[in-house]
Amino acid sequence: MPALHLHCPDDDEFSRRFAAIRTELKVPAAFPAAVEQEAVDAAKRGPVDPPGAGYRERTDRRDIELVTIDPPSSLDLDQAYQAEPRGDGYRVHYAIADPAVFITPGSALDRETLERGVTLYSPDMNTLLHPRVLAEEGASLLAGADRPAVLWTLDLDSEGSLINTQVERATVRSREKLSYQQAQDRIDGETGSESLALLRTIGELREAQEVERGAVSLNLPAQEVTPHDDHYDLEFDRSLSVEGWNAQISLLTGIAAAAIMVDARVGLLRTLPEPYDSTIRKIRRAARALDIEWPDEVSYPDRVRNISGETPEEAAFLTQAARGLRGAGYVAFSGDLPEYTRHAAIAAEYAHVTAPLRRVCDRFTNEIILAVAADQDPPAWAVEALDELPSVMGKARSKDRSLEKAMVDLAEAMALRHRVGDEFDGVVVDVDDRRARLQLRNPAVVADIAAADRTLGERITVTLDHADPDERIVRFVAAK
Repeated sequence: MPALHLHCPDDDEFSRRFAAIRTELKVPAAFPAAVEQEAVDAAKRGPVDPPGAGYRERTDRRDIELVTIDPPSSLDLDQAYQAEPRGDGYRVHYAIADPAVFITPGSALDRETLERGVTLYSPDMNTLLHPRVLAEEGASLLAGADRPAVLWTLDLDSEGSLINTQVERATVRSREKLSYQQAQDRIDGETGSESLALLRTIGELREAQEVERGAVSLNLPAQEVTPHDDHYDLEFDRSLSVEGWNAQISLLTGIAAAAIMVDARVGLLRTLPEPYDSTIRKIRRAARALDIEWPDEVSYPDRVRNISGETPEEAAFLTQAARGLRGAGYVAFSGDLPEYTRHAAIAAEYAHVTAPLRRVCDRFTNEIILAVAADQDPPAWAVEALDELPSVMGKARSKDRSLEKAMVDLAEAMALRHRVGDEFDGVVVDVDDRRARLQLRNPAVVADIAAADRTLGERITVTLDHADPDERIVRFVAAK
């Protein structure tokens, strides 16, 4: 599931409060001097194969007309894409940044990235996994620059099924950095390259493959804060179609990566258990309470895939449907396969390999795959790290969730503090013994009130009783 992103204005008060949250959660403010110096030295030195990684000579693939597609402000560019027709199917080139060629195993830089785990995103800044000289410069797939990469070549048939995978170290050169909006506009206006047009074709084919596999896709929106003269409004901001097509290329690569590691009996998988039958029954009851039609013969994946979340009732249903996607984690193996290897939401075995600048585990999984693809044993430093990676990633994800929740809570309190005493219409989306959870119609806020015998799907009017940015709390009571 994608994270809930929060977009906020450039505002001194927001920035000050965001900084306080990072301090509270012990988000590192800077890299240690020794780590920074290692990164500077590595960037000056240039790419060097890590120990035990002399699999084959790096290829020169600067001929491939790759582009990156990211948010406009992003500089830590992990992936570059190109596609072309191949017979009655397609060939996708997917270049992934290769920070391993800048990092010595066991070094201060290596240990620091394992301590951080992931890049942490705040609305006003990013807390990078790697020092900026690598993350946004020397290792980033910036347009017009020659860069080391792990190059995936993925051949698909006419229906979008994967039929062949090649992986190699290469030198690449991205031609252009596109924002999602730029890419969407070019695709819609038919003004882009053939490769960009094929992103829609391949993305839609892979989406159809998702349906056939029984994958689960929730259309969860982002929250956006809009500044006005003396206050802020909080609204839902929906994604563009091209974001989904682009994500399909990453998912395709992750599925291919998992197949390679499972076949080789060594690697790290991203897993998610199947939801319990009792959980699905609860979600079905929520649908009935919210007047969401769900015929008995329609499966959970098929029903939630077609819910847009554009109404409060649909947004409330998606909140309930997310219960079926709990328990994601990582499982490492070297030798025997683990008992459970699948990712239930993707409905396939899946691995993280496409974001090594932002997720530390991808550096190790890519190294293992490069060795396997060259019929070599993976280097010891990569295999030895497998045992600790599930814990490293679990801790990093926990901090990421805590940071995101605190930022969202702050934004809600900031947006609502001028409306204490106002009434709002909402729909009850969750109930337990102590509280009822409301999805407000406007603004885009989910909030708690005392349960007071509330029922799921009940439409009620509430009064904003308290909104405190210092406490990051908003409190509603039933309107009188």
